[in-house]
Amino acid sequence: MATYGISLQTLIAVRKSPGDKNEMVNQLLFGDFVEIKDAFENWYLIESVDDNYEGWVDKKQLQRVSEETYNLFLPSARFFSTDIISECQLIENNSVFQLVLGSQLPHLINDTLTIEKNSFSFHGNFVSVAQNPKKEQIGKSALKYLNAPYLWGGKSPFGIDCSGFVQMVYKLSGIFLKRDASQQAQQGELVNFVHETHLGDLAFFENEEGNFVHVGIILDSEHIIHASGKVRIDKIDHNGIFNEQEKKYTHKLRLLKRIFEE
Repeated sequence: MATYGISLQTLIAVRKSPGDKNEMVNQLLFGDFVEIKDAFENWYLIESVDDNYEGWVDKKQLQRVSEETYNLFLPSARFFSTDIISECQLIENNSVFQLVLGSQLPHLINDTLTIEKNSFSFHGNFVSVAQNPKKEQIGKSALKYLNAPYLWGGKSPFGIDCSGFVQMVYKLSGIFLKRDASQQAQQGELVNFVHETHLGDLAFFENEEGNFVHVGIILDSEHIIHASGKVRIDKIDHNGIFNEQEKKYTHKLRLLKRIFEE
């Protein structure tokens, strides 16, 4: 029988192997569901439900939930926080903590979220993605992360990596992409040329060995927003990303993909 959990903390580090000092490869935001696959000492091996990404989390940071709760919440309407920072209050003990952009609020009713014995009140703006995703949301969501510092494994406005940035922007529009750039490159439909791209298309970049090492979101046929040092807007052409401050190409273009169809 499967065992499930949910993140009821602002951010939880997901590590490559069990241990606080080991590499962070991902983060869980508030409301993210996981399947617990294994355990080792004080750590759970988890698989994120939305993207099937594996990693290790501290047992103390994860709330286990019943299969009944999981089956109740996951198919229900999805709500996501759209403020850089929102406030959440645990009703039982009046403790207040902050949620970051893109936090998930499954089954939010009258600004209240109840998960088994935990009841929260949410104070902030949110978007419902129960209906069809909206392409115009992509550009608006991407710009909310502008200037966020680069952080390997990060998924928040206070630290985010290139594929995490792409994944979170699409999440806010109700589309759940995979976690890594190489995985995201397998999704969507091929676009042949940069001049044929439009808002929301994804551009993938390779290293000298031909491996996918970077991804960004097309704003228009000449500009891309991506996480490199920070979330920034640069020029793009058939060669790749051109950094005007450095006066050079920084990323070699490999592939263009379209997630949203016209």
